[in-house]
Amino acid sequence: MKKIKIGMVGGGQGAFIGAVHRNALLMDGLYDFCCGAFSSDATKSKESGKSFGLNESRIYSNYQELFEKESLLPAQERMEAVALVTPNHLHYHPAKLALEYGFHVVLDKPITLSLKEAKQLQKVYERSGKKLMLTHTYTGYPMVKEAKQQVKKGAIGTVRKIYVEYPQGWLSTQLEKKGSKQAQWRTNPETSGLAGAMGDIGTHAFNLAEYISGLQLTQVCADINKVVEGRVLDDDGAVLLKFNNGASGALIATQVAAGEENNLNIRIYGDKGGLVWEHNNPNTLRIKLLDKAEQIYRTGGAMLHPQTNFNTRTPAGHPEGYIEAFANLYRNFAFSINQQHDLVEYPGMEEGIRGMAFIESVIQSGESNLKWTDFKVYDGNNN
Repeated sequence: MKKIKIGMVGGGQGAFIGAVHRNALLMDGLYDFCCGAFSSDATKSKESGKSFGLNESRIYSNYQELFEKESLLPAQERMEAVALVTPNHLHYHPAKLALEYGFHVVLDKPITLSLKEAKQLQKVYERSGKKLMLTHTYTGYPMVKEAKQQVKKGAIGTVRKIYVEYPQGWLSTQLEKKGSKQAQWRTNPETSGLAGAMGDIGTHAFNLAEYISGLQLTQVCADINKVVEGRVLDDDGAVLLKFNNGASGALIATQVAAGEENNLNIRIYGDKGGLVWEHNNPNTLRIKLLDKAEQIYRTGGAMLHPQTNFNTRTPAGHPEGYIEAFANLYRNFAFSINQQHDLVEYPGMEEGIRGMAFIESVIQSGESNLKWTDFKVYDGNNN
């Protein structure tokens, strides 16, 4: 398959998520990482690009220069796709410009700073004819895909209850006051947006609930908290959920659970049984049935769905993790661009729109005295 020439905006030296993206996109040899603008500081961008082994002529001072100059190169040389690995406030305009210049886009979640921006980007995306992938990484895990297929085939019956939580502890103190750049932008409404924990990790939990269950959220009732003194955005919250088939559930997202790492986990119960998946043990899916012994499904095992096997990289018993799940998204995106393989799937614009609607609905509910807040993607005028 033809390699896709890809560039990057952000993710310079020392940036955690930029390194994750580069490792993931290079894993399968489907991309040619050829250019980028890696920092708002031109010198740092140049130094970063050199350290990544790029030709100096393809290292740019800013994303505007990247898109403009790459678009002028001959078709066989120019960048075809770009990965945007910047803070939330630098998602919308670079993504919009990239699509307008004719480049495919890979974008970290949440898709934009606001639902309004997301809807505006959707219009640009639909006009562009290009593809967009949102890196909801956890949907790339093989056993998450197996969980989705188990629900879809009716293994646990009609879904009734969904419990999903994402506990972290890294913001249990005021790291934003101690020089942590990650903490600084994630707790600043100008760079993070309307939400803190709910935007950063709550969106992952929400996306996982809809992805596995196949349902859509219709109402929320949220308790949103700012636990650490002086913090402007939420660092903790719990949300009651109602779904479009009548199912109910609860979502917890907190960054002040001291001692916790990243144990995103989900439990879904139907009228025949339930399933459990935990990020701390990602190779395992547990199916609990009403009238049978608990069943354990393992990555690489027999009798798994083709979608699961397609996204499995190693034999049974060999752990697969975060980078591999990330790489699955990039691989599927490459197959999609090249119009190959029937089992390709990845999160995109729809998930981005719904993610922003989740953030705004939850924050609205948390600030309201009403018990339930409608989950609204569009108003009566479809805006």
